Amino acid sequence: MPVRLVESRDNARLKALRRALAAPGSGTTGLVAVEGPHLIDEALRAGVSLKTVFVAGSGKRILDGLIIPPETEILCLPAPLLAAALTTETPQPMAALVEPPNWNWTHILASGPKAAALLVVLAGLQDPGNLGAILRSAEAFGATGVVSLPGTVSAWNPKVVRASAGSVFRVPLVAAGERECVDKLHQAGVRILATSVRLAQPAGQVNLAEPVALIIGNEGKGVPAQLAARSDAAVTIPCPGPVESLNAAVAASILLYEASRQRTGSDRRPATRPGARR
Repeated sequence: MPVRLVESRDNARLKALRRALAAPGSGTTGLVAVEGPHLIDEALRAGVSLKTVFVAGSGKRILDGLIIPPETEILCLPAPLLAAALTTETPQPMAALVEPPNWNWTHILASGPKAAALLVVLAGLQDPGNLGAILRSAEAFGATGVVSLPGTVSAWNPKVVRASAGSVFRVPLVAAGERECVDKLHQAGVRILATSVRLAQPAGQVNLAEPVALIIGNEGKGVPAQLAARSDAAVTIPCPGPVESLNAAVAASILLYEASRQRTGSDRRPATRPGARR
């Protein structure tokens, strides 16, 4: 495969990499950045298009372990030059500019005889580690997609991408405003459940086998009041200990597990459905 040598920090592609890492999703090219051979391999396995691969001179042998399409541009540069562009404390010897998947509502509302829609709605989630962990749990427990509302950290933040361990390439995610989200879900017959620590039904008593969307709120403020008011019901995770609330990623993971258990587990006893609050 042809490899081009780059030795200037002013190289246009290197500048694009720095911009993509510093402000994910804000560039005019639509490309996002990925760091490290493992995540690049995950992107390739998911069928994501790689536009440019950057490899440090000492890491050139890593290319032999990846099946990189012939149309992908490959740039080889000195390790210090690449390290200066990356965001990790211990920089990887490889990075890439990739074209993110183009998901839409049709993808995330996918349903069929064996798969009712199961969505996670993120309302102002700001911690990249939480979002990455939620994407990973969403894939693990069979969620059909994730909706990112305004105020939520970009899914292409480098810390999100790393924490997702590759799930960000495979879990359908769309960004939408609150009104659009609620209208789309209700039009599709998806029941909206706001997470809450008060005046809510325990997760084990809620029917999560039907088409549902679980709203996960901001780490400090929870689900916004106006969004909770437009939800159909509230759901909570009973905690016998003195902790008032759970970490956002932990709460989302527990609810997704419960939904998966109800949908695929041997315990098929019907869950109680609390009254709707539309």
